[in-house]
Amino acid sequence: MNHDEARTCVRQAVRRVVPDADFTGLDPGASLRDTFEMDSLDFLEFVEALAELSGTELTEDDYPVLVTWDGCAARLVAGAGASVQGRSR
Repeated sequence: MNHDEARTCVRQAVRRVVPDADFTGLDPGASLRDTFEMDSLDFLEFVEALAELSGTELTEDDYPVLVTWDGCAARLVAGAGASVQGRSR
């Protein structure tokens, strides 16, 4: 998974929780929770959707990096790379 594919997964996951989410002009480093007014349950639903859409296992340890669009994308790209390396052994 590359960075653009990961960002697409993030967009889709956010839209599962906030269907009318507008990403126009969104700073990639801005808090997704603040921007889209996600409470704790919304954020959990977002993380679950992100894991499902990307096929990446995400845990509570990942939550701090999953707050921003770029943080999510970087985590998904790193997770995809780790999965590929794990399969090739």
